[in-house]
Order: sequence, then C-alpha cells, then structure tokens
Amino acid sequence: MRTAASFFLLALFFFPLAPFAAAQSSAATDASRNADLQLVVMLSRHGVRSPLGARGEYDKYSAAPWPVWSVPPGIQTAHGDQLIRIFGAWDRKKFADQHLFAGAGCADAAHVTIVADNDERTRATGKDLAEGMFPGCRITVDSLPDGMKDPLFQPTWLRTVPHDEALTAAAVLGRMGGSPNNLTAAYHSQLALLDHVLAGCGRVPANPKRTSLLDLPAPVRYPAATLAENLLLEYTEGMSQADTGWGCLDGATLRTIMQIDTAAWDFGFRTPAVARPYASPILDRILKTMQQSATGAAVPGALGKPGGRLVIMAGHDTNIVTVAGALRIDWVLDGRFDDPAPGGALLFELWRPRDGGKPFVRVEYTTQTLEQMRNAEPLTAANPPSTAPIFVPGCSRADLSCTWEGFAAALRQAIDPAYETKPSVGR
Repeated sequence: MRTAASFFLLALFFFPLAPFAAAQSSAATDASRNADLQLVVMLSRHGVRSPLGARGEYDKYSAAPWPVWSVPPGIQTAHGDQLIRIFGAWDRKKFADQHLFAGAGCADAAHVTIVADNDERTRATGKDLAEGMFPGCRITVDSLPDGMKDPLFQPTWLRTVPHDEALTAAAVLGRMGGSPNNLTAAYHSQLALLDHVLAGCGRVPANPKRTSLLDLPAPVRYPAATLAENLLLEYTEGMSQADTGWGCLDGATLRTIMQIDTAAWDFGFRTPAVARPYASPILDRILKTMQQSATGAAVPGALGKPGGRLVIMAGHDTNIVTVAGALRIDWVLDGRFDDPAPGGALLFELWRPRDGGKPFVRVEYTTQTLEQMRNAEPLTAANPPSTAPIFVPGCSRADLSCTWEGFAAALRQAIDPAYETKPSVGR
C-alpha cells in the first residue's frame, strides 16, 4: 500500500500536469464567460508597515543595528499606501473587465462597503483601496472607535467562551510530532541562512555579543519568524540595498528565509483547533453577505445592503491565515507557499449564470510579487499581480467552482457556532 502511494506521488511530481491545468483554465473561462459576476467579498491584509516592536528588541540578534523607519512601529508607510492604491487601481480594471463596475466614475461607489479593523494600518488600507478603485469618490471606511477591540478581526472575547486550551495545544504539538524541536530540525537550513544574514554575511564586523538563533531552543515561531517578517518588510518597503538585510538580502534569499515565517503561521494558526475559533466571526459574515446577494433578501449580520457588489474587509495576516486554515485552502504564488503577504487578499466571488441557472462561487488569492512591491511597479495586463484560483475542499468541482449551496455548506462546516459574529458597535 505504501509503495503504491509512493508511486502515485512520484507520478504527480513527474507527470506533466500542464494539460490538466490548461483544461481546467479553459473550463473555468467558459463557465465565467456565460455568467455575470454579482458580488465580491475581499478579505485583505493591510499594506507594508514598519516592524511592530522597537529596534532594540531585535538588535541583540544582529551584528549591526536594524534600519530606521520613517514611521512609528506598526504604522503603514507612504510606500505601503502607494502599493495599496496601485492594487486598488488594478482591482477596478479587473472588476470592470468582468462587468462588475464601470471602468471609471463614481456611480458604482454606492455599491461598495469597506469595513476595517481600527488599527491605523488597516484603516489606511481601506482608504487606499477606495482611492485606488474610485479616485475622487466618497466611500466611507467603517471601523470601531479607537481603543476598542473589534471582535470581527481580533476576537479577544474568545476568552469568555469555554475553550479547551490543552486540546488546542495537543492539536498543534501533534502536527509537530510532539515537540517544537522537530520543526526546528526540519527548518535548520532556513534558520542557518537567516542567522547568516543577521550576522551580516561578512559585510559588517562580527558582533561577539550577538545572540545567534541557532543557540536558542525551538526558535521557529519567535523570534525567528518575526525577524524574517522584518526583513520582508525592509525588502517590500523598497529600502536601499545597504538597509535591506545589511546588504545581504536578495529576492531568492528572502523567499527561502520566509519559509520560517510561513511554517510558524502554518503550525501556529492554520491548525484547525486554532483556526476555526479565530476565523469563525469573519466566515460567518462572509456567509451572510453572500447569502444576501444570492437570495436578494436582506440577511441580519450581512455586510452592506442587498444589491451590493463589493465588500472589503481590511484586516491582518492572522485573519487570512485562520480563514484559510478553517477552510483548508492553500495557494502557491511567487515562489511562496501560503504566504499572507502585505496587501494580499482572498476573494470570494458570487457568479450568476445568464441562462437562469443557480449561482456559483469562485475563490482566489491574489498578491503583488515581492519585486512589484519593492519597486512599486504599476500593475497592468503585461505585469499583473500573482493570482491563484483556490480549490475549496468539500465543494469545489473540476473547474474550481462551487455551487452556492455547496460553498455555503463548506462555510457552515468551517464555522464553530460558539464563535459566530458578536455584535459590533456601528454595524
């Protein structure tokens, strides 16, 4: 049995899959050509920001100080704003090509709802997307007042719900073979490469007081993942070569190092015991919002009004990762596996066949490449963002679409009823 499985896996890796991909793409195109895009629910991560901690928190791991940022910790930068506006302009053209919106003007702005977490970077992302898609038009970004925790994006109220923490820990550790040390061993080469960059890769004098990641116990989650993310932020911010990983970092090196961060997200937040409680408020809103569009009748808890065409939720990487974990969906783009990149977004699309058939759903993940972000490249037909169609276990068909009923059932399966949306002020 094991031998047969091995041959099957070898066949998948070595048998050319291009004909299947081409056939699948053709089937998807044909289906969409005979249908109208009715609603898009977008779950977006905020844009490029400065590191969340102060420089002193990270200096002990590096041979030289980390670069100075132009904004306080955790704030979206001007470059990050620019990238989101570029993405918004691309989205407008894409949605216009799909006949969801007109190519220009403000008339369709009335059909757009934007909800953001109340951090500066998420509010800024909502505003930048609106400006990129509908320049000069008035679109309100809805968020809770400062100082409040929004249970849609940061479900801190989970602590009031009975939760088996021991079972959750067992679920995470069980995926690691019972010990974080196994994960550290599996990612040793990536950790060594990150440590080499932190040491200045021979470009800066050695620092005998530096703490090497290789001397820390099981460092995959923290601080290694955080340090890898900080290097990603330097690269995508477009910092000078000297300030990007002390001159040690290029795109290929960064993509290897980021496997540490992706692994931390995978085991720490994609594990269903963690993902379902955290993602359930957002999944509940997605379900109700799409149900409202599919039926044409108002649904309590839906975002936007019946007849809305675009709902944007501007949140965090944690939101995208946990939604993906709860739905058991994956993507590979730009040499990165399941990476919730700055500005990247999950799109949930509701399509209605022109022949009067039942509506269906498509899901995709889209992101700018690391180099598009670094260089603030315009997104065009000749230089598009990276986009991956998503297979949703439990409902996707061969063309990667789900019937509306099948998709709704998959969402209900992923939602833990104990953690559905709680009321939010102003919504």
